[in-house]
Amino acid sequence: MFRFARAALIGLICCIASVAPSSASDYPNRPVRWIIGFAAGGPVDIVARIMGQWLSDHFGQQFVVENRTGSGGNIAAAAAINSPADGYTLLFVAPNNAISTSLYKKLPYDFLRDTTPVASIMQLTNMLVVSNAMPVKTVQEFIDYCKANPGKIAYASSGYGTSVHMSAELFKAMTKCDMQHVPYRGSAIAFPDIISNKVQLIFDNLPSALEQSRGGSVRALGVTSPQRWPGVPDVPAIAETVPGFEAVGFYGISAPKGTPPEIVDALNKAVGEALKDPKLVARLAEVGGIPKPMTPAEFGKLVADETEKWRKVVEFAGVSVD
Repeated sequence: MFRFARAALIGLICCIASVAPSSASDYPNRPVRWIIGFAAGGPVDIVARIMGQWLSDHFGQQFVVENRTGSGGNIAAAAAINSPADGYTLLFVAPNNAISTSLYKKLPYDFLRDTTPVASIMQLTNMLVVSNAMPVKTVQEFIDYCKANPGKIAYASSGYGTSVHMSAELFKAMTKCDMQHVPYRGSAIAFPDIISNKVQLIFDNLPSALEQSRGGSVRALGVTSPQRWPGVPDVPAIAETVPGFEAVGFYGISAPKGTPPEIVDALNKAVGEALKDPKLVARLAEVGGIPKPMTPAEFGKLVADETEKWRKVVEFAGVSVD
C-alpha cells in the first residue's frame, strides 16, 4: 500500500511538472482580463480596445478590457496586483502609475516591486483644451486671463495622480496661475462639463482631446510635449510660451509580480508584432500616438525613470493625496 501511494505521489508530481511548461507554451487557452483604471470612452480605453482587439485576433482568445475606475487608477492597479500571476490578468500602465507612488501618501502596494513589466505600447502628449466660452485663443492669452481672474478658473482631470492632473499642476506652478481642481472618474465624463463651461479646461491625453477639438466641441491651445507633436503640427507646444514645460506620457502593459517569463515574452513579442502592423499603427496615429516597442526590461526601466521624474514634479508642485 505504501509503495503504491508513493508511486502514485511521484506520478502526480511528474504530471504537474509536465503540465506547467505546456500550459505556459499554450498561453492563452482562455480569455485574458486587461484591467484599465479609467472610464470607457476615454483615451486609455480607446488605445486598450484597439490593442486588445489585435491581441484577441492574434492569439485566438479574447483580451477583455475591464474598466476599474477611481483613485487615479490605483483601484485598477491594486486589483491587478492582487490577481493570480498566471498571465490571465494584465494591467494597462500609464503615467498615473508612476505619479501615484509619490503623490499618494498611503498605497496598499509598491508598483515597481509588485508588478512585472511586459511591454511598451506607445508615447503620447497631453493637450490643453478649453471651453469655447473662454475668451482665449492662445496659451499666453489663457495665462493672462487666469491671472486677471484668480481662483475663478476650474480645470478638470481624469482623477488624482493622472498625467492630466499633474500636467495642470505643473502648469500652475510654472505660470503662477490660480486654478481650482475638479477631478472626475475619467476624462470622457468630464467633457460635457467643459463643453457647457461648468469647468473651463483640461490637460487631457491627446486621443480624446483631439477627438473633441476636431469636432469643434472645445478649443485646443497647446500640447505638453517639449516640441510640437507630429500628429498635430498646427497646435503649438506650451513650451513655446512656458519654456521648460514638458509632460509626455506612455502607455504599456504590466502583470502581477511572478508572472512566468515565457508568458511575458509571448505577450511582448505579440505587442512588438502589433506595432509593426500598418493598420494598427495608423489607428494609433489617429489618436495621436507614436508606437514605442520595448523589451520588458526596457519598459521596466522607463517606468522606474518616470516614477523618479514625476516624484520631482510632485515635490515641485507641492501636491499630495492622503
